[in-house]
Amino acid sequence: MTQTQPLGPVLHSFFASHLITVKGLRPASVRSYRDTVRLFVVFIAAGKGCKITRLALDDLTFDRVVAFLRHLEHDRGNQPGTRNQRLAALHCLFDYIAGRAPDMLAACQQVAAIPVKRTAPPETRFLERDEVEDLLRHLPRDGPLALRDQTLILFLYNTGARAQEVADLRAEHLDLGEHPLVRLHGKGGKWRTCPLWQQTARLLTTLLSPAGPPAPGAPVFAAHGQPLTRYGIYKIIRRHAARFDDPRTGRRISPHTFRHTAAVHLLEAGVEVNVIRGWLGHADLATTNRYAEINTKTKLAALQAAEPHNVPAGSRTNPIWRSDQSLLNWLASL
Repeated sequence: MTQTQPLGPVLHSFFASHLITVKGLRPASVRSYRDTVRLFVVFIAAGKGCKITRLALDDLTFDRVVAFLRHLEHDRGNQPGTRNQRLAALHCLFDYIAGRAPDMLAACQQVAAIPVKRTAPPETRFLERDEVEDLLRHLPRDGPLALRDQTLILFLYNTGARAQEVADLRAEHLDLGEHPLVRLHGKGGKWRTCPLWQQTARLLTTLLSPAGPPAPGAPVFAAHGQPLTRYGIYKIIRRHAARFDDPRTGRRISPHTFRHTAAVHLLEAGVEVNVIRGWLGHADLATTNRYAEINTKTKLAALQAAEPHNVPAGSRTNPIWRSDQSLLNWLASL
């Protein structure tokens, strides 16, 4: 490879060979990389005043990457989180190039050193138990789609599955015997097994067996004989759960809300965080640990459990640091 190599073949091998074959990314992840690279090459071509097909590998410079990131924020109005996501895709692209074009190594190292911007983590929204019960209780019971929608929402709450995992679910992934289970195909091509409640299993059995056992490859959740898409699942959730939106907190119910809800309710039930990690298919325990941070009920229970029982009630409302003498006496006792 040389610096004069056309860019097209490199991008083709990056997507077809590296992302899909080597890294095994799911189609949704590949599309995210695609969108970033498309924006990037269009930006470079516009700056050079040439066609995209005329771009060469050495047109991918550090200065152009920095200008592109500035363009995302200032011209396109992207938030730092979106900018960081685009940068992560470019880091992956330039890391791939570094291993195949020695002449590009210096530029690739410079790009790799571009830091992400610090952003506050998005607040996790979830439904309280009484809200879930209210939603399930008031779902339609009549009509051709009532059973499907009821089963879908209970399945999301039971498993904490991602929308894409539900869209990919097939009859062969279910075991609805005495101890019902489901195998979910998650991010990175990883499979995980989740137990199912008996009521979830009963609804799934009724949904899938109106006229006999389904074919192994039959979609579990379908519309007009075709598997539901992520957007189709989103529309169903919005149709039934939009009334639980909360403008005060910015909560907007989506399929992913049920994933957060399942995690929080498992934590409230005393399930160990590593079990929840496996349940949800998190690669990093830090992702699961955030649910412990937002679980106010658990914090309150821990506070009450740790409160000394032999302290007079008046003292509980008058902490030692509110009185100079009490504070000094406490410090002296250490």
